[in-house]
Amino acid sequence: MADPVPFGTRLRQAMDANGPLCVGIDPHPGLLAAWGLEDSAAGVRTFSLRVIEAMSGVAAIVKPQVALYERFGSAGFAALEETLLTAKQAGLLTLADAKRGDIGSTMAAYATAWLDDSSPLASDAVTLSPYLGYESLRPAIDLAAATGRGVFVLGLTSNPEGPSVQHVGGDKSVARSIIEQVTAENAAAEDLGHVGLVVGATIGDAPAKLGIDLAASKAPLLTPGLGAQGATAQDIANAFASSYRQVLGTSSRDILKAGPELTALQDKARQVRDELLAAS
Repeated sequence: MADPVPFGTRLRQAMDANGPLCVGIDPHPGLLAAWGLEDSAAGVRTFSLRVIEAMSGVAAIVKPQVALYERFGSAGFAALEETLLTAKQAGLLTLADAKRGDIGSTMAAYATAWLDDSSPLASDAVTLSPYLGYESLRPAIDLAAATGRGVFVLGLTSNPEGPSVQHVGGDKSVARSIIEQVTAENAAAEDLGHVGLVVGATIGDAPAKLGIDLAASKAPLLTPGLGAQGATAQDIANAFASSYRQVLGTSSRDILKAGPELTALQDKARQVRDELLAAS
């Protein structure tokens, strides 16, 4: 059997074909209501499948927010499984926003759930939290490499609480340590590696202050905060500078609130995508 195509290669192909946009699938109760849907697993399913239909050929990757499915138990997970399968059939890459992080056999089980070919939840990538130590993520990092999938590790988030942990240590900060380990992981990649980073769109000059070289990481950079949280495509281009080609501009509510009409969703997503391309 041939080795799988690495995630970084597949992601670059998707970004080149459809633009550097990641659309979050976030079925919040308020959005479901605005779309005239019940706050139920059935409503979440309808919402999710409509987003996928709209984003095929428009976005590089879609990012279901796992917690918003999980709240409905087994019925919610069934909706998530169908969402992931339908996205694959539509030619969209998927990123499960699960933010898993644990140790030993538990981390290995999480890795199997989200990254193994045999799992009904298998996604092209999953978000991970490294705050039990970067090497605690090893089962997921290695399984992702073996299956042609990816992981996105929390690096520099833009939530107000983030700096209280991530910035500790100044030029030897926690964030810098994590990102340097990601850089080592991706060293052999020609372009994008299979270990990505979550770096908030509104982080400003934090990388420069902390001595972090995002371009050297070869990491795909997932940048939540575009649109509803205040960042523009040009803000991201300015903040990320030499690493901008690695950026997956990430938008959820700003695009989703344009629904439920398919054409309106597509038009808004194209607008955001084109702004990201123009800013480059």
